[in-house]
Amino acid sequence: MSDKRVLNVEYEKSHPALNSSKLRGIAGLISFSTVIPLNIHTTIEEMAAFTWFWPVIGGLIGIFVGAVGFISLNLLHLSPLITAALVYSFAIWFTGFHHLDGLMDMGDGLMVHGDHQKKIQVMRDMMVGTGGISLFFIVAIITFSAINAIPAGLIFLVLLISEVAAKTSLITCATFSKPFPDGTGRLFIESMNIKLLVLSFILTSIIGFLAISITGILGIIGGIIAGAAVAAVASKQFKYATGDILGASNEIGRLVSLIVMTTVLIYI
Repeated sequence: MSDKRVLNVEYEKSHPALNSSKLRGIAGLISFSTVIPLNIHTTIEEMAAFTWFWPVIGGLIGIFVGAVGFISLNLLHLSPLITAALVYSFAIWFTGFHHLDGLMDMGDGLMVHGDHQKKIQVMRDMMVGTGGISLFFIVAIITFSAINAIPAGLIFLVLLISEVAAKTSLITCATFSKPFPDGTGRLFIESMNIKLLVLSFILTSIIGFLAISITGILGIIGGIIAGAAVAAVASKQFKYATGDILGASNEIGRLVSLIVMTTVLIYI
C-alpha cells in the first residue's frame, strides 16, 4: 500500500449512495484494495476503522485469484508454470500494483546505508533502484514457484487462503509497528491493536479451517508470522512503518502462507 498512491475516494456528505459510515468504510476499503470501480465516496478514517476486517476483503480478492488458477489449470489445462505466471500476474494487477509498489520501495530503503530518516527518504522517493528490483524479484520468483507447487485439486482454496493471509500479514504488521507521522499508512496502523488482531485471527482461522482444515489455519499463521517479521525489520531499519511497509507485508505474507501450505500438503 504505497503512500504515493492517489486516492479517489473522497467523502461527500451529500452523496446518497451509502448513508452508513460502516458501509462506506468497508466498501471504500474494497475499492482501495482492488481495481473494482465502486466509486465509493468516503474518507481514509472511515476505511481505517475497518482495518481489522481487511483479511475478509482478502477473501474476496482470493475468490477472483483462485478462480483464475482453477480455470487455467483445471478447465483450460494449461501447464502449472503458465498457470502460476497468470495467477501471480492477476493477483498483483487486481490489487492495483500498490502493494507491489510498497515492496519495491521497502527494498530501496533497506539497501541504503545511514540512519532511519535517510532510509525513509529514499523509500518514499519516486525512483526505483536496485534494492527494490532485487526484493521484488526474490519475492516474485518464490511466490511463482509456490503457486506452481499447489495441487490442481486444491488450487482455488489455497489461493483463496493465501490472499486472506496476505491481508492478515498486513494488519499484523500494523499492530506491531510504530506509525510514521506523515502518510496514509499512519491511520491504518493507529487503528489496530492486539484485541482486534485476535478477533481477526479467529475469524480468518475459521475461514481457513472450513476451506482446507488445519492447512488453512497454518496458512493464516504463516501470514501472521510474516507480518510480525516485517514489523520487526521495519522497527530496526526505519524505526517507523509507512504505507509502503504495510504493502510489503502483504506481498511477503502471501509468499510465506503459500510456502507453509504447499509444504504441509506434501506431507499429508
